Amino acid sequence: MSTMRIIKNEKGQVNSLVVWLALSLVVWIVTLGFAAWAYLGRQDLKNNVDKKAETIATAAVEKAKADKDKEFAQREKEPLKTYKGSAAFGSISIKFPKTWSAFVSETNTGSLPIDGKFHPDFVPAEQSGTIFALRVQVKAASYDGELKQFDSAAKEGKVKVSPFRAANVKDVLGARIDGEIISQKRGAMILLPLRDKTLKIWVESEQFVGDFNNLILPNLFFIP
Repeated sequence: MSTMRIIKNEKGQVNSLVVWLALSLVVWIVTLGFAAWAYLGRQDLKNNVDKKAETIATAAVEKAKADKDKEFAQREKEPLKTYKGSAAFGSISIKFPKTWSAFVSETNTGSLPIDGKFHPDFVPAEQSGTIFALRVQVKAASYDGELKQFDSAAKEGKVKVSPFRAANVKDVLGARIDGEIISQKRGAMILLPLRDKTLKIWVESEQFVGDFNNLILPNLFFIP
């Protein structure tokens, strides 16, 4: 077993100078250690703050750019174009972004006297999987029959059905369907009774629901 030796003077007393030096050394080591710990901690905090500030600044710049791009894209859609249908089928008026194109078939006969497709830039060919920005149809079928087709999907929670009145034709009560309006296609659809037929307006992707809500529906007009 090792033995701690305490330096004593000739009279056997502990040398106070040595004790003082030893205590000073201990205090100095502790102080130095604390100072190093505090410095490293401050540097780490500074680095973290700098990184967080840089991250926040980058996010702010990216958000500002995204907002600007979105605002520009929205401005590019105006002034809106107008499609106006035959008086025989309610003189339907649909306004849509000027950056979109339209292809509307008006046979005035058969099960679909009006069948319109709208899409940014150009209207793609209709085939399996094609998603259009906007569809408009006058269907030779009763409103109640068309609405009933969504009963099963509503019970399963695939769609939500709610009452709808067009802002410009408030005396006609129809329905709005949100969700999987078509198999594998989520969007929103409006059904409105149009005499003995049904006016159907819908978007086949949630990407276009904003335009549907803010541009298409507020400007919708027809003569019941």
